[in-house]
Amino acid sequence: MSIDFFDDIKHELNIVEEELQKAVHFSDPLLTEAATHLVSAGGKRLRPIFCILGGKFHNFDMDKLVPLAVALELIHMASLVHDDVVDSSMTRRGMPTIKARWGNRISTHVGDYLLGKSLVLIARYQDPLIPKVLAETSVKMSEGEIVQISTSFNTNQANRDYFYRINRKTALLISASCKLGAVACGAPEPLHQALHRFGHHIGMAFQITDDILDLTAEQVKLGKPIGGDLQQGIITLPVIYALKNSPGRERLQEITINRNKTNEEINEAITLIRECGGIDYAAGVARKYIVKAKRELATLPDVPVKKTLQTVADFVGIRNF
Repeated sequence: MSIDFFDDIKHELNIVEEELQKAVHFSDPLLTEAATHLVSAGGKRLRPIFCILGGKFHNFDMDKLVPLAVALELIHMASLVHDDVVDSSMTRRGMPTIKARWGNRISTHVGDYLLGKSLVLIARYQDPLIPKVLAETSVKMSEGEIVQISTSFNTNQANRDYFYRINRKTALLISASCKLGAVACGAPEPLHQALHRFGHHIGMAFQITDDILDLTAEQVKLGKPIGGDLQQGIITLPVIYALKNSPGRERLQEITINRNKTNEEINEAITLIRECGGIDYAAGVARKYIVKAKRELATLPDVPVKKTLQTVADFVGIRNF
């Protein structure tokens, strides 16, 4: 995500980045090297960004937000490390994963360590709502991943199954980031609840767009192989639509349930999904979530950062990386 959107919080993002670098320096050099590799690979830093923007709506105090913003990114990073182990992913953001460089054992422990480090940072907060929300979110994120694994290669899935999964995998942590940034700065409940709903809608749209890009993006921009979800048997919204509406749905089902797909078969499946309107359908659903997000924004105070969130909402629907 372009840093141009966030010129008004560039200083705050630099602080978070510095603290994130400090947070992954441990006494063990191997652990430090592996975790620093992950941080240096970059990323959109969406969760810290939403945390800071949420805090801008009420009595903004960066000192109150830094531990939370770093903890949110560490939770996200820990989930990515574990995902790469489960999915046997060799690249992420165009760079080798920790799994690729150090193997499963080191990756698993690095992910655990990052999650533990986030708990240390969260423990600094006196407001019980912050650890409560993040604990519940972490549990549900794991539920989402387990459901995804247990339903892999299962073509008998409906939209509601997909929405359940992506809410837990992605939307919950984004909505928590928006909400808790405001909570940490002492915002009243109606304000942080509206930010929570905004974050949910943006998170849902973001993941749907991510799943579209897995089928349509250029590999260089995406930073990982195209069609990775299909290869792993992950049934995303465009696939669910195509399995019901494509004239070639029997062939698509045959490819989808095949655990040893070739690149040619993946490309054939993508063509079937695209030609029956699966991509367009999913993009339309993402746009509806963005409309809902903007509706929540309209209820929030007219502070300068509100325009930034409107720009973010627009970007999520049109991004190509």
